[in-house]
Amino acid sequence: MDVVFRVPLWSERWVLEDGVTMPETSEHRLTCELLEMILRAWIARTARDAAVYANIALRWDEEHPAVGVDPDVCLVDPTPPDAKLRSLRTWEPGHAAPRVAVEVVSRDTAEKDYLEGPAKYAVSGTRELWVFDPERRGRGALGPSVLQVWRRMDDGAFRRVFAGDAPAYSEELGAWLVVTDGGTRLRLADDEAGERRWLTGEETARAQAQADRAQAQADRARADALAERITALEAQLNASDPAPRGPSPAR
Repeated sequence: MDVVFRVPLWSERWVLEDGVTMPETSEHRLTCELLEMILRAWIARTARDAAVYANIALRWDEEHPAVGVDPDVCLVDPTPPDAKLRSLRTWEPGHAAPRVAVEVVSRDTAEKDYLEGPAKYAVSGTRELWVFDPERRGRGALGPSVLQVWRRMDDGAFRRVFAGDAPAYSEELGAWLVVTDGGTRLRLADDEAGERRWLTGEETARAQAQADRAQAQADRARADALAERITALEAQLNASDPAPRGPSPAR
């Protein structure tokens, strides 16, 4: 179903209360933390000027500064100038709307994430929104779907370009969104099958350590094989030498 959001700039229902955050289950937090770590590792790997935030207030209307949305995870590119950022205020210099925002649907946020969320991100200027609903809690015309991808179009409209089971493609990151760990985690990969996954920094370090150990074992095996070959060749040479002759008898 084709869904496009064109919405008013603000609504009284969109007011955020400072200092108030929705409670999260451990599974919800682990899912979000994994995405945070993957995106931060991607930033480090590509040496880009970008930042990843969790539950930061995103505000876009200077006349109604209390109006906003707080994405579970968002990627902001370029990095805002504020060292200790409490909220993104897109009317301030250096404050860009997220390149990618992520909402992980939970029992208490299904209605907000399915109905109000896309409208808010549409008007905020966010370029791409991922709505991940591992337990299919969404209801109504827009749900349930394990994954939705919303994208800013060239004409400014905010369009739902994917709804269903993963994988789905993110044009913003040039990567595939894949579901892993029995349907509980959302990850990124270079391929649709999810075999070349983007790793966290910790996973990259473990993979490198494992590769180093494997290389060291291979080097030792080659050295041992070479030593055995040399020993065998020396044994062959010794076996082929004629027996030493004694002194000639005197005449």
